[in-house]
Amino acid sequence: MTRRFSGKLVLVAGGTGGLGRAVTLAFLEEGAKVVVTYRRQTEMDALNSAAGIHTASLAGRIVDVTDEAAVSRLVQEAIAESGHLDVLVNTIGAYAGGATLWEANPAEFDRMLKLNLLSGYALMRAVVPAMLKQGSGTIVNVASRAAVDHSGAAAGYVASKAAAVAMLDSLAADLKGTGVRANSVLPSIIDTAANRQAMPEADFAKWPKPEDIARIILFLASDDARLIHGAAVPVYGAT
Repeated sequence: MTRRFSGKLVLVAGGTGGLGRAVTLAFLEEGAKVVVTYRRQTEMDALNSAAGIHTASLAGRIVDVTDEAAVSRLVQEAIAESGHLDVLVNTIGAYAGGATLWEANPAEFDRMLKLNLLSGYALMRAVVPAMLKQGSGTIVNVASRAAVDHSGAAAGYVASKAAAVAMLDSLAADLKGTGVRANSVLPSIIDTAANRQAMPEADFAKWPKPEDIARIILFLASDDARLIHGAAVPVYGAT
């Protein structure tokens, strides 16, 4: 097992969720200290159990990542404790669909923007100044295939994911030459328990596994990917 992230501090937003959990465990396996945000204590308890011998390198914080002030406090506290912040991975996201744009509940559109776009906005605004100060850092934002493949009956979801990719692209342009890199990954439907429950008749074998996507995220966050900046990497599996 390589330990590419020994001595590194990684913030995984949504680090107890279906994908976030796999990302967190992968970073721990490679020597990182990981801070995760979460909303449900049962999920944090399960993550601590899964972390096993790496539990001492794992910390969790209950944070609403759409709240800029709360995210700023989290980042400041993490940096005050360790002196640096090396990687941000944002796995926060939600899906709402099944209705046309004119029939959908406007509240769902707002929720998609908050969870899929504003979460990344708040996190990046909080971490980028610290990364610029230290002259290094990597950001990986999890968007979606829907950002480029615009299906019907999901206007809020599609718009929020497309905007998240555009925002990351603009940030990457701002960061050129600073030593800080930023990239997106675009999964299709991920093979999580929640997605299996929502689509029980689907062919799960075609869905990318959280652990496979986590390996791609770790690569993008590592020095091995130092030439990759401003990319939107498709991780569709066999779908």
